[in-house]
Amino acid sequence: MSWFVETVAAVCLVWSCVIVIVQTVGISAIFRYFSRQPSASIAAKLGSDAPAVTIIRPVKGIEPNLYDCIASTFRQDYPAERCSIRLCVEDVDDPAYPILEQLVRDFRGFDVKILVESQDPVLHGPDGDIENLGPNPKIRNISRAYREAKSDIIWIIDCNVWVSTGVLGRMVDKLSGLAPQGKAVQPYKFVHHMPLVVDTVDYNKDAASQEALLASTGTANDMGTMNTGEDLSTRVWNQGGGRLDEMFMSTTHVKFYGAINSVGIAPCIVGKSNMFRKSHLDQVTAPSGPSPLGVPPRPTGVDHFSFNICEDHLIGDLLWKSKIPGFLNHGIVWGDLVIQPMAGMGVASYAARRVRWLRARKFTVLAATLVEPGVESILCCAYFAFALTTLPWFNRAWGIPQTWASGGYIWALAMAAWMTVDWFTFQHLHTGTSMKTDQYTPKFARGTLRSGGMNKRPFKEWLPAWIGREVLALPIWTVAVLLGTTVSWRGRSFSVNMDGAVKAIGAGDLPVRSSLTTPELERARPRSKDRVD
Repeated sequence: MSWFVETVAAVCLVWSCVIVIVQTVGISAIFRYFSRQPSASIAAKLGSDAPAVTIIRPVKGIEPNLYDCIASTFRQDYPAERCSIRLCVEDVDDPAYPILEQLVRDFRGFDVKILVESQDPVLHGPDGDIENLGPNPKIRNISRAYREAKSDIIWIIDCNVWVSTGVLGRMVDKLSGLAPQGKAVQPYKFVHHMPLVVDTVDYNKDAASQEALLASTGTANDMGTMNTGEDLSTRVWNQGGGRLDEMFMSTTHVKFYGAINSVGIAPCIVGKSNMFRKSHLDQVTAPSGPSPLGVPPRPTGVDHFSFNICEDHLIGDLLWKSKIPGFLNHGIVWGDLVIQPMAGMGVASYAARRVRWLRARKFTVLAATLVEPGVESILCCAYFAFALTTLPWFNRAWGIPQTWASGGYIWALAMAAWMTVDWFTFQHLHTGTSMKTDQYTPKFARGTLRSGGMNKRPFKEWLPAWIGREVLALPIWTVAVLLGTTVSWRGRSFSVNMDGAVKAIGAGDLPVRSSLTTPELERARPRSKDRVD
């Protein structure tokens, strides 16, 4: 056998062993930190002395359980007088706007405002200009809330995630270096959470039963929609993307997210729930010198990233790389999950979502994106099987035949072991053991062990979703990384440049149609004139 083949086999062996070690670190962190409820917050007990926080929630269209997700912000055990809540929406015609108005009425004791992008004076005022910011729709959405923030601490949390009551306080503890018994711990520049997706569609009920349930729930408990005439295969195609996304976020994603954040060797964040200081971000985005002649300087703060996509990673990455004396880089708040309920996502929409995610970050973390297929089960197990049936030492010492049949058997055993680990990791996270619940906790956030929570996924239901997710991983990566640079996001299409900058595609600010529509785009359209769930 040639030295080249044996060298490739040795590289495959090293790679697969490294991936197993990384996953072991991540899984250990998951079972260590998400097996019990975290301690109560220190900051939440400080009353009027608690650090002030500006909470920014960008909103675009109707999301499942939108009311419950945003209401969880108001139900924090943090002193209400130390919180300013800003609900940001593009226009008053957004179908979510009535729900935001209802939230303001329901929580009158809070400093809460609805900020409408189309009324932002920087973009649309007498002295404003729509070109003052780049095309990133999320940054344009939250820009005013950030600029007018009353506090230094900023918590940006997506509208489609739910958090339990103690989350805000523990984030402030981590960011500010507050610990029990007055212990001195170093504060962080940036803190974030582990995200988890829960698919709320119940395939054990027929479509008619699901519609009856929906009719009885109201705006606070939207659990997705189904057409009563659909057979099971059609329902799976039209709704099964939620299970695939749930599977990805509960297996592959959490293992690597947990591992990287455990060792802290690089920034690894998802823009679902992030907290940082306005003063820090303004400082690190300030111009270091005069701009070249004829080139206007970029704005500071979050507006600095309006010309890029993947702004959450870029904000975290810049804060990570910037030296701010006395502060640690990033801190994940272990034990707390931000839960995204999912409903109404088709398989094609899941694929489009993953394509958008990969294309958005392939130029910001190119190396990690290029090797991503090798961390997935099918290829990683194939590397391992190839190494064991190619390197002569395994044949001499263990008697492993150097045949394709042996490679196939080893691959199948490795896949079975991988699947078993994913099964237990998935089930552990979805028990919700670390989540604190109360009378306001929605069904999707109660976990599978509590009364009134989601049903545990039976293995016969879990396995097809796992296989589907694993099989689709490589085709999705190929389309995203090798076959294009455009993404559809928040009803618009963008071209991603090699420097991570984006350029809007289409006439003006009008949405651009795409053959791969994303859930965000679909939910931005009202389902009926009288339904706002």
